[in-house]
Amino acid sequence: MIEIHDTAPGVDVHPAEYARLLGYPPGWVLSERAMELADGARGWYAQHGRPWVYARQASELRTGEDTTIIEGVTFSGTRLRNTLHAAGAHSAILVAASAGPELEREAQVRWRDEKPDEYFFLEMYGSAVVEHLVMMTGATLCAWAERDGCAVLPHYSPGYPEWSIEEQPALLGLMGRTRADAIPLELLDSGMLRPKKSLLAVFGVTRHTDRVRRLTGLIPCENCSLAACQYRRAPYRRARTPAAFETSAIDRDTADEAAPLDRNASYSVSVKALQRWSEDRLSIASRPDGGVDAIFRYEGTTCTNTGRPLEFHYHVGLGPREEGYPIREQRCGPAAGDEGYTSMCRYISHGEQLMTSIELERPLNGQALDDVVRWTRPANSAGCYCDPESRQHKWGLVLETIHYTLARQPDHPGPLAGEKAKRS
Repeated sequence: MIEIHDTAPGVDVHPAEYARLLGYPPGWVLSERAMELADGARGWYAQHGRPWVYARQASELRTGEDTTIIEGVTFSGTRLRNTLHAAGAHSAILVAASAGPELEREAQVRWRDEKPDEYFFLEMYGSAVVEHLVMMTGATLCAWAERDGCAVLPHYSPGYPEWSIEEQPALLGLMGRTRADAIPLELLDSGMLRPKKSLLAVFGVTRHTDRVRRLTGLIPCENCSLAACQYRRAPYRRARTPAAFETSAIDRDTADEAAPLDRNASYSVSVKALQRWSEDRLSIASRPDGGVDAIFRYEGTTCTNTGRPLEFHYHVGLGPREEGYPIREQRCGPAAGDEGYTSMCRYISHGEQLMTSIELERPLNGQALDDVVRWTRPANSAGCYCDPESRQHKWGLVLETIHYTLARQPDHPGPLAGEKAKRS
């Protein structure tokens, strides 16, 4: 039985991964100011950050018809159950990782000091640290499993698609049965963790390594950026660029017929919701160069002032279908004439600095649209735009709606898709 308790893990976030979380496309060269902010966040964390990792092997794992049972605790996440079942998993590793509370406190100081750029770069560095910790833990588990002829599956967490964040307390309680002192986390009523730059995860373990190699959805390597890993079984998919979709002249006809988007994708929300948003909130127009322009109309409410309505418009420009619809342009801002955003608590306290932060955020920019269904992002469904997690959540819904719409069209959309959205 493996157990890991590291209170001072090494943190070496790859610059490309940090840039990705900041919203820059692959290969983008940061401006002098952006580099200064990125180096500042990295330097501050190197001096003050206190990351930690805890992992232990569960003594029991079973899968039901629609559930996963770990040491007698039942979880209803269907994606987790299906992954474990398809791989013939016989065991599970429970993992908790955190960037520590220091970063969260410092980020709030930067916000109160009216330094939104410093705040944003620190926040995103915290997310990068958590991803790095989980990746390195996965690499350690891969080495451990390899010795026994086993394979470790991709990790999954509450709040991911098809696993409700409401089951996070049960997972935390399960993990703390043996070493509660090793997991200094606090649960909020929403199910979110404090410090917020923290993650609970389950890694499956299987003896059926042939299944892992045969079924690409079971290969954890596609979500792992550890380039020099000797256990790598597949390329890192997040590193894809539009060039990855290029074909030879001989294969081009076949490639044109292939679907550029996963039509069987699992989304973070119900298909009914995506269909309704596609019809009512989304408008799509094709470009002469084969690309796509999309506008999504979001309607929400403020978290204060008795929930005043607000409306934001998302503008997304995509590259050609044959390149996998790479995300090339992103813009989010209040709808013309709508002033609901001025009642948001963060706008009242920080004014246009908040709007600048919203304008700078371009998640998944430069990546293929298909990557949105594999994007790990915070589960924050607040209607306002005060917190970065809430804004990332909304960007995810917007891009998933566009993905859903385009994946169901055999070719480029016509002059306008989403007739009900014309009024936007």
